[in-house]
Amino acid sequence: MLQKNEHDLSFHEEKYELKAKEYLNKPKKTDKLLTKAVKKAMIQKDSLGNAWDKLKLLTDLVRAYTKGDYRNVSPGTILTVIGAIIYFVSPVDLVPDFIVGLGLFDDAAVIGFTLKKIASELEAFKHWQTEAK
Repeated sequence: MLQKNEHDLSFHEEKYELKAKEYLNKPKKTDKLLTKAVKKAMIQKDSLGNAWDKLKLLTDLVRAYTKGDYRNVSPGTILTVIGAIIYFVSPVDLVPDFIVGLGLFDDAAVIGFTLKKIASELEAFKHWQTEAK
């Protein structure tokens, strides 16, 4: 059984995955979303701490998928990642970003939940990314 926090995140994940479908085959729209996420992350980099590197990895995965460079990932995983990124850039989510000290907490939790959910596919991507350099 899911813990309450994981259940809450799972509910919101489904909501944002539906929105993610709007991005799946639209590279320009997806690129704008990723650019917005990276800009927000750069501004909040100190507050994000460890989540910054993880968010960067997620945006790299979506960029590689969108460009067609990396397709060794399920469409469901890409939807999950795009949904998490949409959640991250949304100013109004479980804990609105304007609440100092707490606003990024839920964003980091969603990123962590997503990483846990797609760990094996993300590890394969990291390996591919390292080999591609």
